Amino acid sequence: MGDTEDPGRDVLAAPAQRHSRRLSDKILVAFHHACDQGDLEVADQLLRILEAYITRRPLTADGNRRRKLDNLVAAHERLWHLRRVGTQT
Repeated sequence: MGDTEDPGRDVLAAPAQRHSRRLSDKILVAFHHACDQGDLEVADQLLRILEAYITRRPLTADGNRRRKLDNLVAAHERLWHLRRVGTQT
């Protein structure tokens, strides 16, 4: 049986493609989606999860931690701004 005839081969390759993004990136995308939908309570919960995830990860030498922290600060600022705008109307 050749590689092209192995039905399990496609199944094994699929998870690698599906999990190509980091979990923190997926949480950040979900956070922005919640903000776009105006669901600030869910956005707040996702932000807390993201913060817990990022702060418990060990330091890395590749600079990803700095980028993640910058993204976390920007997300906090966005949520703060959305809440502030929401209270002024």
